[in-house]
Amino acid sequence: MYRYGILLLKPFTSCDFCFQGLVEIIGLTEKFTFNPKEGIDNPVMVITEDTDSVPTPSPRLCVLKREEGESYGFRLRVERGRQGHIIRNVELGGVARCSGLQDGDRLLEVNNCFVDDVPHPEVARKIKLSGNQLCLLVLDVEAYEQAMSQGQDLQGLAKAHKGKGCKPPRLCHIIRDPVSGLGINFTPVEGEKGRFSVNLVTGGAAEKAGVCKGDRLVWMNGATVSDLSHSALSRMMKKCGNHITILVTDSESEKNYMRQKMPILPTMAVPHNLPYRARKLHMVSGPEGYGFLLQLEKAPSGRTSHVLREMDRGSPAERAGMQDGEILLEINGESVETLTHEEIVDRVRKSGQKVSLTSITPQGLEFYTQLGLSPLLFCEDDAAEKEKESCVRATEAEESAQKEMDGLRKARLCSLQKGPLGFGFNLGCVPQSPGTFISQVAFGGSGQSAGLLVSDVVMEVNGQNVEEKYLEDVIMLVKEGGCFLSLLVMDKTSYNKMKQANAPTRDATDSEEEENCEISSL
Repeated sequence: MYRYGILLLKPFTSCDFCFQGLVEIIGLTEKFTFNPKEGIDNPVMVITEDTDSVPTPSPRLCVLKREEGESYGFRLRVERGRQGHIIRNVELGGVARCSGLQDGDRLLEVNNCFVDDVPHPEVARKIKLSGNQLCLLVLDVEAYEQAMSQGQDLQGLAKAHKGKGCKPPRLCHIIRDPVSGLGINFTPVEGEKGRFSVNLVTGGAAEKAGVCKGDRLVWMNGATVSDLSHSALSRMMKKCGNHITILVTDSESEKNYMRQKMPILPTMAVPHNLPYRARKLHMVSGPEGYGFLLQLEKAPSGRTSHVLREMDRGSPAERAGMQDGEILLEINGESVETLTHEEIVDRVRKSGQKVSLTSITPQGLEFYTQLGLSPLLFCEDDAAEKEKESCVRATEAEESAQKEMDGLRKARLCSLQKGPLGFGFNLGCVPQSPGTFISQVAFGGSGQSAGLLVSDVVMEVNGQNVEEKYLEDVIMLVKEGGCFLSLLVMDKTSYNKMKQANAPTRDATDSEEEENCEISSL
């Protein structure tokens, strides 16, 4: 059976073909090609097959790139009575509008990750963690609703758009081997500027870190290599020291990304051998709360951070794996970067008997900062592992009180040699009172290398007891030692408990902390 579609064409009068008087087009599956030699005065009858087939919705890839401090210029919403994550309020002339994003678009993927079935807060988090470059795969509102009404597999649509053989890139951290070095070098791809192929030492450091022979180099230590010459890349390699972090992908996937005109980003990557990872800590409040302190501290670099301190023995914080000195990044999935100390405390208290914190070590934060990446990109969840460990910890807590005190009384002897940052630490004290403690430790300095921690109580300087000495006297003893220094220290919690066990004394640092820091017991 056939349907007839009629096109009425006005005789053409110029080289610009202008179709006018369009009456009806029904079910056209074959395109009519106009041929002026065959005549134009009579209407043309087009015969097509009668079919109920509907074209498959086609997703669009929108690549957004913004300047530092600039917004992407759109909002992501979930609306009552509508399905999907909806793009709204696309700013005229903004980054999103220029990339092709339209009001009403439905979001399918963020940086190659399917998100249509992911909760809204998690999708928004993925976008925020993307930095200044973002890849969004979307369907317009009509195509999305059509696909949903027909029960089409949206994830299948997204995969079909990418094609086969498009694997995620790998972010690999390579640590120099004393014998074979980094075990990697790069060869320019012939005729392709800014593209480099990977060559490996079999069994070397790079191969162990997840790099494969023939991989394409995309990014090194935070810098994209597409604009680099081979000599510039070689100079970068020489400056990298004992370790490098690179982004690589296989050659077939690279072709696929290029075909789609999609940038290859670290935010899409699978991590390999990364030395630091943020951790999620899940806690259930006990009779005494969570058993840790939250303290606002300023690092030598000038950065102010919310730092986790003084985990009580056997507390929910200790059982969750919290470590003294770790930096708080999130609370219940919300970034604390713009929150005040009071706002964080308020959120902890409002979360009731359960709270989830994301933290990282200061060294880890510095690592990701130097790479220009968010430390939250590659976060591990310790919940299952720590649940097993809690059984072991509970057993340990039941040991004799004397054995516990013996462990608490262990002091640490730290030997330091003066370097470019001096000894790499600052001393603090309670005003008008004897006793000193470590108030700051410089990242990468001698103090950190020797194992000094913020809040450690100083017991001896070069073999001389200083527990009852004032700060000025302790500083003089440090200076008298010249370029070498020996400190006997103990963490504050253990020191206070040791003192209480012998003869209860006043806490040597509480007043100073209350005067100079924002602290809350949680």
